[in-house]
Amino acid sequence: MTSTAIPMPVPRVNTTQYRVLGAVSFCHLLNDMLQALLPAAYPILRGGFNLSFAQIGYLALVYQITASILQPFIGFYTDKHPKPFALPFAMLASGCGLMLLAFASSYAGLMMGAAMLGLGSSIFHPESSRIARLASGGSHGVAQSLFQVGGNIGSALGPLAAAFIVLPQGEKGMAWGGIAAVVGIVIMTALSRWYRDVLRERARNPAHAARAKAAALPALSATQIRNAMIVLVLLLLSKYVYLASFTNFYPFFIMHRFGLSTHDAQLCQFVFFAAVAAGTVMGGPVVDRIGQKKVIAWSILGTLPFTLALPYANLPLTLALSVIIGVVLSSAFPAIIVFAQELVPGRTGMISGMFFGFIFGVSGISAALLGGLADRWGIDAIYQACAFLPVMGVLAWRLPERRKAGG
Repeated sequence: MTSTAIPMPVPRVNTTQYRVLGAVSFCHLLNDMLQALLPAAYPILRGGFNLSFAQIGYLALVYQITASILQPFIGFYTDKHPKPFALPFAMLASGCGLMLLAFASSYAGLMMGAAMLGLGSSIFHPESSRIARLASGGSHGVAQSLFQVGGNIGSALGPLAAAFIVLPQGEKGMAWGGIAAVVGIVIMTALSRWYRDVLRERARNPAHAARAKAAALPALSATQIRNAMIVLVLLLLSKYVYLASFTNFYPFFIMHRFGLSTHDAQLCQFVFFAAVAAGTVMGGPVVDRIGQKKVIAWSILGTLPFTLALPYANLPLTLALSVIIGVVLSSAFPAIIVFAQELVPGRTGMISGMFFGFIFGVSGISAALLGGLADRWGIDAIYQACAFLPVMGVLAWRLPERRKAGG
């Protein structure tokens, strides 16, 4: 029934499979929309359960750490033992997590729901990222950008769903996410069948896979690869600590500074996430055209003037600066992932799991630390402290020169 309703193209890996990329991007949208409901609902949960900023940070920590710890291991295992039908299970886990959050009667229940959301994400990202690379046809930057923009749009829709669905109904409104989870399970089942067929095709023609892997081997020493990976991790650290301030505390920041309602603050957060999605779309084609190193360097370092100005701006300028920061900063992510995947060919799942897992871990730890900072020094202190993080973009010039992605 599923394969009839959502037919996937005949498996081919030498041309870009846009239908597959569109499907996996849409699944990423659904997954990250469900994931984004949790941070978007923090103001609601804070009032309903009388939580402190620190408790909000710990809740984010449980969610992010659950995802981050498992992702690299799942990616490493499935590189050697692919599990195509793990994707529908990932969405099922996320849906169950939302149900727990919607009907929790205690802080412990919220923690359990957050952990289930993290489990779903930890399975989804390594496997879906592998599908995106398989369907890229060599245009790895474009494929990673299309895949990632689905997640960015989903993250942007989270605050909207919270504003128009969760806020009027309270935390029980998160149960409506179950509909999106069911849709995701159906589409992911079709994608899993396409993925299974690709694996069977490669098993029948192992010489093709061997040639592709040999062609991708980097002309770099082990030391260069290690140093490049360290730089990429540090760049992700600066990027996602800063983004954690927006994901978890931006509504509180503008509510405090400008007296906005929760509803209006969530709409402002949606604008920021929409800017992140736009930057991700722009980043992929630019990566394939001019190469990863330049995109990585300028997209992180280039946000510095705007992050320094943000804590002191009025409301219209704050919104404008937030849009610029979102667009510029997000364009780096496709470049970083493609760069890392080319450094360690044949380990797409492990690399994707490691980097997505690192992102979730950094975001969770940052949320806890930033929440404590806000409780102690005030919400403005978060953005004053984080404003200098883009300086780390200078590290990108330490990366080795690479050929253009997909070249």
